[in-house]
Amino acid sequence: MRFLSLCLVFAVSLLAVPANAQTVVEPPEPRASPTSIAQATIGDTYIKVTYSAPRKRDRAIFGELVPFGEVWRTGANEATEVYFSSDVFVGNTRLKSGMYSLFTIPSAEIWTVILNRELGLWGAFQYDASQDVARLELPTTPLDEQVYEAFTITIDGNQAPMGGGITLAWDQTSVRIPFRVLAP
Repeated sequence: MRFLSLCLVFAVSLLAVPANAQTVVEPPEPRASPTSIAQATIGDTYIKVTYSAPRKRDRAIFGELVPFGEVWRTGANEATEVYFSSDVFVGNTRLKSGMYSLFTIPSAEIWTVILNRELGLWGAFQYDASQDVARLELPTTPLDEQVYEAFTITIDGNQAPMGGGITLAWDQTSVRIPFRVLAP
């Protein structure tokens, strides 16, 4: 009898909902550090960097918000990921085409830039150095004034032959990661 009563309540509730009714789903809250994409084509190679772009918001950035000497996800939220559609040299390391996580270890004058084969990581909390495929020591370039409120990544391809760089810039600091596309 109880089962029959439940079936009747369910059937009546279905009749009360119009056939064309839609469920309203509220949009998600905007992210404080929205997802950004930098992309370029150098020769026949497509390069894409997907990252979350935190904002300065009157905070001290390098050495404080982003501590010196610690692995940083190089952005906010998920770890930054870099995709190369063909083999490239990053610094002096040859990388196969594919996607890599990008981590950095900032310091005042030199950053360690790391490309790692693990993907889909949240931050650098589960960073595993045994999965590194490339490490470079690169100098910072101090900027005369705060140029970037948002952490920004750009890709340029203005070095011959088939070379370029991925530039990380925020506040008054930038670092350029050199790469060279292999000829087809």
